[in-house]
Amino acid sequence: MASIIFWEKPGCKGNLRQKEILLASGHQLDVRNLLTEVWTPASLALFFGERPVTEWFNPSNPKVKAGEIDPATLSADAALAMMVQEPLLIVRPLLQVGEQRLAGFDVQQVHNWIGLSLNTIGPRDPKNCPCVSTGH
Repeated sequence: MASIIFWEKPGCKGNLRQKEILLASGHQLDVRNLLTEVWTPASLALFFGERPVTEWFNPSNPKVKAGEIDPATLSADAALAMMVQEPLLIVRPLLQVGEQRLAGFDVQQVHNWIGLSLNTIGPRDPKNCPCVSTGH
C-alpha cells in the first residue's frame, strides 16, 4: 500500500475512476486540486522525467485537440511555462509517492510502480477521460 498525493481536476470523471482504482487497490490518497496548486516549471518537470514533451499534455484539452497547441513543436521550457500559466494543459493525474512522481495514468506503468488490483479496472481504459469533447 502506498500513500499517494493525487492532483486532479475536481469533477473530472476520469480522475474519479482513477481514484476508485487506487483506493480499491489498497492505496491511501491525499487528493489535491491541480488547478489551484502553485506550480513552477521546476516542480512540474519532476513529474515528466525523460518522457517526450508530447506526453506531458492533456490530449483532451480543447486547444490541443484543435491543433491550436501542438506539443510536438514545443521545447520542454516552453511547455512547462505554458502549463504553469494554464494547468488544464497538464496530463492528469499527477501522482507522487515519497519523492517519486508520475504524470498520467497508464495502467501498466502505475501497476509496475505501486501495484494495482487489476481486476478492479474494468473494460474502459482509465488513462483516457470520458469527457473528451469537453476537455475535462
